[in-house]
Amino acid sequence: MKALQLDTFWQLINEKLERWVEASIKHLPNIAVAIFIAMAFGLLAKIIGNLAHRVLSRTFDSTQIVGLLTSIIKVAIATAGIFIALDFIGLRGTVTSLLAGAGIVGLAIGFAFQDITENLIAGIAMGVRKPFQIGDVIEAEGVFGNVEAINLRNTHVMTFFGQREIIPNKILFRNILTNYSVNGHRRIEVPVGISYADDPQQAAEVLTEAINELDFVIRKEETGVWAESFGDSSINLLVWFWIDYPGEPGFMVARHEAIVTIQRALTEADILIPFPIRTLDFGAKGGEKLSAMLNEHAAKQSESRSKPQSSSSEQHSGDNNHQQKTSEPDEN
Repeated sequence: MKALQLDTFWQLINEKLERWVEASIKHLPNIAVAIFIAMAFGLLAKIIGNLAHRVLSRTFDSTQIVGLLTSIIKVAIATAGIFIALDFIGLRGTVTSLLAGAGIVGLAIGFAFQDITENLIAGIAMGVRKPFQIGDVIEAEGVFGNVEAINLRNTHVMTFFGQREIIPNKILFRNILTNYSVNGHRRIEVPVGISYADDPQQAAEVLTEAINELDFVIRKEETGVWAESFGDSSINLLVWFWIDYPGEPGFMVARHEAIVTIQRALTEADILIPFPIRTLDFGAKGGEKLSAMLNEHAAKQSESRSKPQSSSSEQHSGDNNHQQKTSEPDEN
């Protein structure tokens, strides 16, 4: 009985092996073609990847972005070749299962690493749009400085205070970004106040002429001085002019020279930059005039001084009368 069962077991194994061998021989041409397809797609992925790397290197400044996109292209082509090869040998169900599994895994990874994925996508999008380049002066989310590096997930900015700020790409992609280098020039604004006794128009002419004499000022016809508001102790003016930016001199040096020039020009024109002044008006509605208050205070002081004098004189006269009365009996 046991010998019969053993023979039956080996017979089943032999039948299975024979079927597999027959199927393999039958599909051998298909398998050879599938292997050829996979190898061809692998070679094609390498060639297209190299071409894509050259093209992307001209488009993107970041080598990391170029490397990532090149790898994605290579993997996509190679994966397509593998799927075609599997489908060619009759494993269409396997291909469908692999695609479904890859989709589920990709979705899970996207939810698990949502922040990283968002920064990666923002980095690629900025690489295409190029809102700034390495060396540009930008300002975003309170960070102001030079761009030093652009990576897949973040951008490195060296501030003018010597601090390195690492900004996630999604912040630069979502929020307002100011690029001071894209136009090649920048306007500088300097506020200054003059006395109410001086003429704002005269001050504007003096300052415009003085600012335009500076060598680094460009577009001199657009240099302007504008009366901005009435201050507590001055008429507030706004002086603006244009400089090449980035360039020499820098922003800080240009603004410093402008402030020195403005102060010197106003002093030479005898136009006063006033200190803070406060005028006390006691004559406002519901109040009392300052002159009346001072007169009332002076009257009270004089009255308080006269009272001691009158009391002392009365005491002095009383002492004299007493002396006269005491001297009369001596004469009798």
